[in-house]
Amino acid sequence: MFEIDLNCSLFQVFRGTITDAPDFDPTADAEALYSAMKGIGSDKEAILDLVTSRSNAQRQEIIAAYKSNFGQDLIDDLKYELTGKFERLIVSLMRTPAYHDAKEIHDAIKGAGTNERCLIEVLASRNNKQIHDMVAAYKDAYGRDLEEDVIADTSGHFKKMLVVLLQDLYAAGEEQWGTDEAKFIMILGNRSVTHLHMVFDEYEKIAEMSIEDSIKNELSGDFERLMLAVVQCIRSVPMFFAKRLYKSMKGLGTADNTLIRIMISRSEIDMLDIRECFRLRYEKSLYNMIKDDTSGDYKRTLLNLCGGDDDLAGEFFPEAAQIAYKMWELSAMTRVQLRPTVRPAPNFDPAADAQALRKAMKGFGTDEDAIIDIVAWRSNAQRQEIRQAFKSLLGRDLMKDLKSELSKNLERLIIGLMLTPAEFDAKMMRKAMEGAGTDEHALIEILVTRSNQEMHAMNAAYQGAYKKSLEDAIQSDTSGHFCRILVSLVQGAREEGPADVERANADAQELADACNADSDDMVMKFMSILCTRSFPHLRKVFQEFVKCSNKDIEQIIKKEMSGDVKNAFYAIVRSVKNQPSYFADRLYKAMKGLGTDDRALIRIMVSRSEIDLFNIRKEFKETHDASLHEFIQGDTSGDYRKTLLILCGGED
Repeated sequence: MFEIDLNCSLFQVFRGTITDAPDFDPTADAEALYSAMKGIGSDKEAILDLVTSRSNAQRQEIIAAYKSNFGQDLIDDLKYELTGKFERLIVSLMRTPAYHDAKEIHDAIKGAGTNERCLIEVLASRNNKQIHDMVAAYKDAYGRDLEEDVIADTSGHFKKMLVVLLQDLYAAGEEQWGTDEAKFIMILGNRSVTHLHMVFDEYEKIAEMSIEDSIKNELSGDFERLMLAVVQCIRSVPMFFAKRLYKSMKGLGTADNTLIRIMISRSEIDMLDIRECFRLRYEKSLYNMIKDDTSGDYKRTLLNLCGGDDDLAGEFFPEAAQIAYKMWELSAMTRVQLRPTVRPAPNFDPAADAQALRKAMKGFGTDEDAIIDIVAWRSNAQRQEIRQAFKSLLGRDLMKDLKSELSKNLERLIIGLMLTPAEFDAKMMRKAMEGAGTDEHALIEILVTRSNQEMHAMNAAYQGAYKKSLEDAIQSDTSGHFCRILVSLVQGAREEGPADVERANADAQELADACNADSDDMVMKFMSILCTRSFPHLRKVFQEFVKCSNKDIEQIIKKEMSGDVKNAFYAIVRSVKNQPSYFADRLYKAMKGLGTDDRALIRIMVSRSEIDLFNIRKEFKETHDASLHEFIQGDTSGDYRKTLLILCGGED
């Protein structure tokens, strides 16, 4: 059992992967490197093995010995002999941490564009001493003042906060900037981590939302990104870097500069903690991700810095359990303010809209723009009034007219918007089950995320439209434990209300005990709790589960379960933890790679536009380092794209 320390500072002890080599002889190492580079071609393996098995301080001694023995600059020789990413990595390892940081910042601001993400990462994550040393190294290497260069290259509140981070502490009241932005700068410019943990906890109690959600609601662009990075580093520096590393390798292509910078700068500080956080969050070891994403000597060097494969160890670490506990606690305390992207139109006139829609569809050709501008800019309740007005004024069925005038994805999207939420959900459930295959992911997504009230309305709409109960449809289309889970969810009988602490402890213990039972009993026990308890209660259960089992519930589900049952329970846990984040992930999966899952894209954009699509957008941006707007823009086209972008409600 681990002890919970809310301000657990895992970083006072050495948690790096690279240490001083024993029996170190700088002269012998200098000679070995000289031999490895002599003659035609160089012995890259000898170079990388030597460099990655010495600490940075030892590498500095090797540089000095090389110069005194051979009268040459070791870094210049390495640059001459090596090429590409491998050269960049080895040469960077030879620099002191301060000079390496200084060079990264210099490269980020020189030339035409600025690499804001590099500035954010370095300045948000370094402690006072590291910042001091970097400023001095910058002055020495480039003969310039780092603060002045940052000021010249950035602007606005983003610039102000970078300057605050370059100094030790922000003296409150020194400058009066007013505005919400200044409030955040004043709070977060204070580098006392313990103090800020307490501030965040108090902030959550008063505001009923986390400081992160507050930042996402009130700020935007690089300034928002910087402030989130500062908060993440205060919460957990290793988790911050785990996320950065994941983003540098996921998807097509690798952000090698980011990968190199983090692997080098953390190898002698907290790489072990980063590895644990990485595995906790992504269910894959950092080692395996690097292995799959890189190649050759470059890969071998990075794997040496990584220092080991945690998937082989297969165990959950106490530090990771502590972080998991803290994550659930944070989730339990947070009250997310849900924000839609579609709101009722002012000065609404259903009769005028009905006439305009008729005009857009009369005669030859269809005025798609006119249809989109009416349908996408009205709330669902207003669209229902338009349907009524269309019927009573023109004696026609608006849905039939739209179906005959539009086609393909645009038709599906516009019709989806015109249906009531319950009709739309019922139709989506029907589509997921009709024909040969079943879209299990769609069934899970809908049934896990709808409230009891939404579930009852959907059941009634399904019965009305298809003359069959939704429960019967599920039973004839699915089987086994998966069927039981869906049937349990479709009852719309989930408890409501806050957590019952005593019962949550008992539930957590029951789940922990079930992990040792046979798989059928385990699934039934998980179902009896995960499908029936309220979300606030489950947050508390999952937090206490970490205490009972020393494991995170997500990991257990991934490890002990399989197929649709695993996917259903995992979706419940993800929704309980952060539902907008769950939807952001579903949207990302719908658009990444070749081809687009248009049905999933339409389903989520339509069903969430008046509930929490703004929150989903913010989560999307934070997780995938690209905006939902950008993804839709790049992945769809024509009037379909235009309608989706209106629903999206803006670029982040």
